[in-house]
Amino acid sequence: MSKELAKTYDPKGLEDRLYQKWLDKGYFHATVNPNKKPFTIMMPPPNVTGQLHMGHALDNTMQDILCRFKRMEGYEVLWQPGTDHAAIATEVKVTNMLKEQGIDKDEIGREKFLEHCWEWKKEYGGRINSQLRKIGSSADWERERFTMDEGCSKAVEEVFCRLYEKGWIYKGSRIINWCPVCQTSISDAEVEYQEQAGHFWHINYPVVGEEGRFVEIATTRPETLLGDTAVAVNPEDERYTDIVGKMLKLPLTDREIPVIADAYVDKEFGTGCVKITPAHDPNDFEVGKRHNLEEINILNDDGTMNNKCGKYAGMDRYEARKAMVEDLEKLGLLVKVVDHVHNVGTHDRCKTTVEPMIKPQWFVKMADMAAAASEAEKNGEVNFIPDRFSKIYQNWLNNIHDWCISRQLWWGHRIPAYTCDDCGEITVVRGGMPEKCPKCGSTHLTQDPDTLDTWFSSALWPFSTLGWPEKTPEFDYFYPTDVLVTGYDIIFFWVIRMVFSALEQTKQVPFHHVLIHGLVRDSQGRKMSKSLGNGIDPLEVIDKYGADALRLTLMTGNAPGNDMRFYWERVEASRNFANKVWNASRFIMMNLEKAEVPSKMPKDKLTLADKWILSKVNTLATEVTDNMDRYELGIAVQKVYDFIWEEFCDWYIEMVKPRLYSETDETKGAALWTLKTVLGNALKLLHPFMPFITEEIYCTLNPDEDSIMIAAWPKETEDFAYAEDEAAVEMMKEAVRSIRGVRTSMNVPPSKKASVFVVTEDAAVQETFKNGAVFFGTLAGASEVHVQADKAGIADDAVSAVIPQATIYIPFAELVDLEKEIARLTKEEERLTKEIARSNGMLGNPNFINKAPEAKVQAEKEKLANYQQMMEQVQTRLEQLKK
Repeated sequence: MSKELAKTYDPKGLEDRLYQKWLDKGYFHATVNPNKKPFTIMMPPPNVTGQLHMGHALDNTMQDILCRFKRMEGYEVLWQPGTDHAAIATEVKVTNMLKEQGIDKDEIGREKFLEHCWEWKKEYGGRINSQLRKIGSSADWERERFTMDEGCSKAVEEVFCRLYEKGWIYKGSRIINWCPVCQTSISDAEVEYQEQAGHFWHINYPVVGEEGRFVEIATTRPETLLGDTAVAVNPEDERYTDIVGKMLKLPLTDREIPVIADAYVDKEFGTGCVKITPAHDPNDFEVGKRHNLEEINILNDDGTMNNKCGKYAGMDRYEARKAMVEDLEKLGLLVKVVDHVHNVGTHDRCKTTVEPMIKPQWFVKMADMAAAASEAEKNGEVNFIPDRFSKIYQNWLNNIHDWCISRQLWWGHRIPAYTCDDCGEITVVRGGMPEKCPKCGSTHLTQDPDTLDTWFSSALWPFSTLGWPEKTPEFDYFYPTDVLVTGYDIIFFWVIRMVFSALEQTKQVPFHHVLIHGLVRDSQGRKMSKSLGNGIDPLEVIDKYGADALRLTLMTGNAPGNDMRFYWERVEASRNFANKVWNASRFIMMNLEKAEVPSKMPKDKLTLADKWILSKVNTLATEVTDNMDRYELGIAVQKVYDFIWEEFCDWYIEMVKPRLYSETDETKGAALWTLKTVLGNALKLLHPFMPFITEEIYCTLNPDEDSIMIAAWPKETEDFAYAEDEAAVEMMKEAVRSIRGVRTSMNVPPSKKASVFVVTEDAAVQETFKNGAVFFGTLAGASEVHVQADKAGIADDAVSAVIPQATIYIPFAELVDLEKEIARLTKEEERLTKEIARSNGMLGNPNFINKAPEAKVQAEKEKLANYQQMMEQVQTRLEQLKK
């Protein structure tokens, strides 16, 4: 073996080199291969504005693990990467960049602004994908896509036109979520609800024609009063039966509004009277439709009051609120103000409070597509892991509204709808602006200025990236995809939209499994965020400890759907494990250099220990494969970790050392063959989780092989089936652990050797211990081992340890130098006597008890209890020794 492992494991020295090797060899690239089964994962496209954070690191590590596992199993694996154009985020970034240069977006116009966006994308858009490479992502970068590239854009246009032609896309004025800062509509899924301290303002609305009679309403948004077109009461509320149909004087205006009866009103809540503002509340909008109420919008797009607001026109919405409340108070119409904590909708991007507003927008009818998506999960075509997330999926589909898909942005897919300037006819067509209006023949047409919701295009990601709507070989071979890996916070945003879009356009589900993971939280369990300043940069972790250590940390204890906490100590533990694997591998390779290793399994030379470890790694392969197939990645890696650290390094390598160091042992070659074979299989099982270190060790161990990435995944084999031998060694391990326990409890130094007697009447057990006697010298500090059926010849003072199949005895005199131990314990007894006297003296002193801090007094009491317990043990031990 010409190549050697470096003395110390240094991830910095090897990770970039190995990643480049994989790229150069084309190992990540997938081709249409009829001789192999395909396995496909679509990478959730990170925002083109994005930078790698812990959520990305976890999500992509999990995908990479599955891809590497399936490649080794012999699948043709496509892991499709790409980025999302992230309409709002990118537009904000580019607008701010231009502002810093003194350029106004509106002044330069749409086309020029889009040129800047494309330049920005070219310069910064690939950043996150280069960062994903640092964690070892084995995505097919040759197939990298972008949601606004030519192919994806064609797919978006095709879907829009198909849905429009089917009557499922329409333009209408409905209540939407409006962000006054970004000045665009946003979807329900982009509204975050935050608990905020606010108020209920109770206001009297005078009843027209009945001097001194009022209807009291309570509102959290008094400024919307100017858009009220009715007050509603419950038809069964006897308190208000007589005023239904009467008119009220709307305060601060010269308008009158009716009192209407509607079952929407909860008569138990508040005053039982509800102001109805159809243009600024989704529930009021529905009430308004039922009662043919006028819809009065009182806000400008920037959140200021519009010209319908009289003296308040031009004021910011909150400024107007303050002024109106003051005016209501002056008029004697403000009854009271009550503190109230309520959920306020904010835009998840800019954190601005969202305004429900009526706007003409483009919508998708959802009823039929939602029903199809619901059925796909119920009949098992789409499976959630863990299953509990299927309830959230179904609940969202059952309560879905028509989807507002238009955005008042420039960066994005522009809506392919063209309005005739002369007759107003709207034409939706593929391939750009038509030459003339199909209705009146006019050549004066204007394209709709709006762009599509980013989620409209990313909903097509599983098939638009494979060449759809064209019937490509890739689409036929790799679609539907196998599994989607995503966080639970994105189910509504994306997963549901992909399912209904795929079913509608391709008549197939986009993926069979949805593997949901939790969030990576900080060590205190808090969500990582910029505002808290508790985010941890994965690249910083990689720089310090290596990508493998980060990946192992993210997968240790990971369970589908559950959040995990990030601790630096766990990263250090992962790095320690990498060092353990590295050093054990170096030790094995150094020994492989010194002797001839059989090329085939030397069955007749295998010892009990060899058969035990082969049997262990055999079972491990099956168990880990089963866990991986069930997406139990955290359980799988824990089993591999425990096997390598404990069974292989701490037990087997120690068991075989005497054979390795012997020049005459006939089984030395078998030990070396077993070491090399088991290490190779263990590295393969570890590879998906820690790709870099396993690649470096494996290729050094097997210089004739190109890469562990394309090595075959270990499978259980009859050749390694040694169940009886495995059971025998497990019994001896138990005996060794018992002996170690005795020695530890008696403070016996490791260098002190002692005889071991194994007493059992079972002939088979006797035979096992005779065959394995050699282990006890290395592993249990035994000078010699006697296996017998009874206690004959064993000293009465021998220390014993019982295991299920036998009793172990060790002569006391061989463990302890009697005179030295009595002297040591006597000295310890004297020390403890002084400490107990000192402690009792302090605790008996009233000055100390009364004046010292309570924590110090408590600490002294704990010290005394500890000394007394130690004294009891020392005196008991002295009595035993003196006998």
